[in-house]
Amino acid sequence: MIPTPDIIRSLPKVLLHDHLDGGLRVSTIIEIARKENISIPSEDPGELLDWFHRGANQGDLGLYLETFKVIYDILQTEEALERVAYESLLDLKADNVVYAELRFAPFFHTRKGLTHDEIMEAVLRGLRQAEKETGTRFGLILCSMRGSEWAMPTAELAVRYRERGAVGFDLAGEEAGNPAKKDQAAFDYCLRENFNITIHAGEAFGAKSIWQALQYCGAHRIGHGTRLVDDFTLEGGNVARMGTLAQYILDKRIPLECCLSSNIQTGAAESFEAHPFRLFYGNRFRVTLNTDNRLMSDTSMSREFEIATRAYGLTLRDIEVLTLNAMKSAFIHYDERCDIIYRVIKPAFGRVASPPSLRGA
Repeated sequence: MIPTPDIIRSLPKVLLHDHLDGGLRVSTIIEIARKENISIPSEDPGELLDWFHRGANQGDLGLYLETFKVIYDILQTEEALERVAYESLLDLKADNVVYAELRFAPFFHTRKGLTHDEIMEAVLRGLRQAEKETGTRFGLILCSMRGSEWAMPTAELAVRYRERGAVGFDLAGEEAGNPAKKDQAAFDYCLRENFNITIHAGEAFGAKSIWQALQYCGAHRIGHGTRLVDDFTLEGGNVARMGTLAQYILDKRIPLECCLSSNIQTGAAESFEAHPFRLFYGNRFRVTLNTDNRLMSDTSMSREFEIATRAYGLTLRDIEVLTLNAMKSAFIHYDERCDIIYRVIKPAFGRVASPPSLRGA
């Protein structure tokens, strides 16, 4: 049985790769801009939404990231950060997300003098209040940006907040010319502190970027990982042989945070049909589905699963496998992961009849 959109929307979901600053409500952007007297491309909700979508849908990661400049202009107060964090988790709850890891770069929000602690506390206040109201659990991942000087202070900030909501450290931004190993000291620090690492790699650059994220920087998960396909030898559209990197990732069960819509928009893949998701999932990599930036990509977790269902013929069992992959790969503690799996996810899928998975038992 191919699940309908209604069934997909009703199922519990787990989200590991979602940027806090990429998931704002358009109405919130307009209201904050008016209050703070900040110029934005349009104050008409439809026109502004279209501006974000057009700006992101240019087939280039650098152009895609340009749309965030408007977001950073308005997210410079504690009130704005708290509101956006709160609304983000509310919106995810409406999509039946039961656990979400949201990520952001605190250094982008210091223009008006906010300290890192003020930024963190504002975001966490919003998330905690939304968690209290909705029951949707969250973890916060702190991002540094490639080519910046933020890596070590961001890593230290993340570790300092590990018992207050921070669960991981990430490196994002343009891969070309900004190898992750430049920030190896920050990753070494996280590893010494037994702290979780995920790194954007293989999104707009080749498999070498993924290799470096793993073998220089000790990443526990890979953000995107689309270009891992470069380490495959394909025959007739199927994997005939894997290189040592792909085999290592498969054998070590290193999770891939796949973001279908975003990858098409940034040019990481030409189309959904050409995206390597089918190869990753069909060859039993630990694949997860994610939104990346809900505003820019005009997407949700339900929409990403609907896309995957249409493009790859996923069954309900496949959606369950992907959801369990994500929950198993989350950066919260083992007992917390098990609680959500056995108390929430498995019972919900068990209530819906499912045929065997497309990839077998």
